[in-house]
Amino acid sequence: MTKSKFGTVFLLWGAGLGAAAQYAKVSIVFDQLPNLYPDAGNALGFAVSLVGFLGILFGVVAGVLVARIRYRRALLWALWLGAAVSSLQALVPPFEYFLLLRCIEGISHLGLVVAAPTLIGQLSAAKDRGFTLTLWGTFFGVAFAVLAWAGLPLVASFGISALFAAHAAYMALFALILTFALNPLDGQTTAAVLSFADVLRRHLTIYKSARISAPGLGWLFYTFSFVSLLTVLPPYLPEASRAFVMGTMPLASIASSMTLGVFLLRRHSAIWVIMLGFLLSFGCMVWLWIMPGLPLACILLACAMGLIQGASFASVPQLNETAESQAQANGALAQMGNLGNTIGTPVIVAGLAMLGYGALPLFVGAAFVMGFLVHWALRIARNAA
Repeated sequence: MTKSKFGTVFLLWGAGLGAAAQYAKVSIVFDQLPNLYPDAGNALGFAVSLVGFLGILFGVVAGVLVARIRYRRALLWALWLGAAVSSLQALVPPFEYFLLLRCIEGISHLGLVVAAPTLIGQLSAAKDRGFTLTLWGTFFGVAFAVLAWAGLPLVASFGISALFAAHAAYMALFALILTFALNPLDGQTTAAVLSFADVLRRHLTIYKSARISAPGLGWLFYTFSFVSLLTVLPPYLPEASRAFVMGTMPLASIASSMTLGVFLLRRHSAIWVIMLGFLLSFGCMVWLWIMPGLPLACILLACAMGLIQGASFASVPQLNETAESQAQANGALAQMGNLGNTIGTPVIVAGLAMLGYGALPLFVGAAFVMGFLVHWALRIARNAA
């Protein structure tokens, strides 16, 4: 690709917002879910995270499966499935069925987060991939910001069901638009049938490599923190500034990623930027431990995390030159991202129940330290190879 197709890239990014909203639509109303499901207790944490369950199991092979049914087709099927699931959720089924729908929604989410960035890479010229993949990396932050600013007023006026119905309409709209805007791409090969031995071999190949595994292993600690923070932080913020902070945090993350992040990526490696982001994020968590709920610390934390999100996607082609290794790295990103999203909120909710507010900076701060150390160790391993 010598010239980037920015129009289609932005449409794919828009589809990605729908994928991120599969987490955000539940996360932003988490404090209201007990009104719908009063007997759910601590299991409510899984209402946020279960959408990532299938991604944990199939993240690595998702790239192969999506390639087998072709990226365009997989993307459109994922959008239609997401629309159907959200429509059923809008009916407010019993809690056990709601959790089952969240698991099914994970199929849609996994298809989108594998197919969309792959298509974006194919539709972008080499010189533009730093920008387009950094743009893709903002999809979670943008979705949370939009739903905080527009979704919560919708819920206040019409209830949680209206939010799920609006998400269903959004997914269906993008399925229709992309049906006509996205042409089949050349060079997509049919993948071989996967056996258990082949799946195991693919996992070993990826996680033995300090290059292929690095983006995903660092992403694990970012996703563990991001969704859980936006889910559990609101009650600990001053009521007068709560809505402003929760709406501004995702926007600050996006602004940091698209400005300072892009600036730093032109001068440093993506791994350097990721490690800086983890260090700055840890510093902000220490600040929030000392001064709980301080709005400025929350917003600067979001800025620091923005460096991690864009650079993590940019690190894939920097560390992996071949299309095959990039696909493997993206599969690991999907797997580790879903693992982080799945365990983050339940772990933090359980920690808060036992330790109170102190669990939040303790657990999230530890995740940032681990993210830094993992990248540091993998960089040493790459240099020694």
